[in-house]
Amino acid sequence: MMQENYLWDGSGTPDPEIQRLETLLADFRGSETALVLPAELPAAPSKFRGVFVNPLSLPRLAVAAAILLVFGVTLFFTMQPKTVPETGPAWEVANIQGEPQIGTKAIAADQAPSKLHVGQMISTNGDSRASLSQADLGEIRIEPNSRVRLLQTDPNRKRIQLDVGTIHAAIWAPPGTFVVDTPSAVAIDLGCAYTLQVAPDGSGSIRTTLGWVGFHLNGRDSFIPAGAMCSTRRELGPGVPYFEEATPAFREGIAKFDSNPQDSSARSAALAMMLSEARAQDALSLWHLLSRTTGAERAQVYARFAALVPPPRGVTRAGILNLDQSMLDLWWNSLGLGDISVWRFWEQSASPQPSANSQQLPQKKQSLLKQQP
Repeated sequence: MMQENYLWDGSGTPDPEIQRLETLLADFRGSETALVLPAELPAAPSKFRGVFVNPLSLPRLAVAAAILLVFGVTLFFTMQPKTVPETGPAWEVANIQGEPQIGTKAIAADQAPSKLHVGQMISTNGDSRASLSQADLGEIRIEPNSRVRLLQTDPNRKRIQLDVGTIHAAIWAPPGTFVVDTPSAVAIDLGCAYTLQVAPDGSGSIRTTLGWVGFHLNGRDSFIPAGAMCSTRRELGPGVPYFEEATPAFREGIAKFDSNPQDSSARSAALAMMLSEARAQDALSLWHLLSRTTGAERAQVYARFAALVPPPRGVTRAGILNLDQSMLDLWWNSLGLGDISVWRFWEQSASPQPSANSQQLPQKKQSLLKQQP
């Protein structure tokens, strides 16, 4: 009991163990002055009684609140889905089959045509198809497993991008107005209807059913008239166009010529095969081969070309071997496949004007588009 009194008020006989602990903790002994509490606490300095805020802490609280506010606003806008503003001119998108999408929004079969704005993408899966149209341009049919983005829709230039898949285009706008970018070439409408395909690896092909189309990449040009096709590869660009009715050996020669390196024995053998198989109708391909060959091989191409289609007045062997553009253009125009001045005009001008016969094509193109599968 005496020991317990010591614990309460210091009286009595202390326990030795307690004395030892007191000695060890002596440095941490508190003040002996008793804490005196006021009889009544002062009123809170705010109209909100019972809530006391230390005035000295206000600046730090304000800074913390501002930081939290900025963080919250930034997080809110960062988490919002990024959408392309639906403003300005737009093209109409109609559902043909399945559920094509604009962005992540599906186009139902029974709804009115949707709008595709610049920057937006339309995509189709394995069982959906869609139609993309613009009043003064024409119509583009988009096949399954395709992705098409609208890049530009100015009065003198309409431009889309085909990342992958297949489109059928029937264009009645003036030549040079409609352009399609692909990973390995740019297709320029020159008054035509055509089918354009892009594979997942970026390679592609184009088939023309009316008029003609230009295929272009880094100064390398191919012209594809109705009934002809042309392949294209990444970095290499468009290959040699040819009529699909050409002999199998001729078509095989073009495939090998386009896919093998320059100066390789396989490429030379392919050229020899083409020259031996060429018919007068294959002058389309021989004309393109002139700019794809050099030296003795170009001379061989010239000889075969001249034997099948004699050069017109004003075209000389020396000029062709030197790739004189005016002579090449004269020889092209003699083939009856389209006036190459349309292409030259497109190359020099961003605002092509209608040609004399451009308005005669719409009805033919619409009927051709209806025949597409």
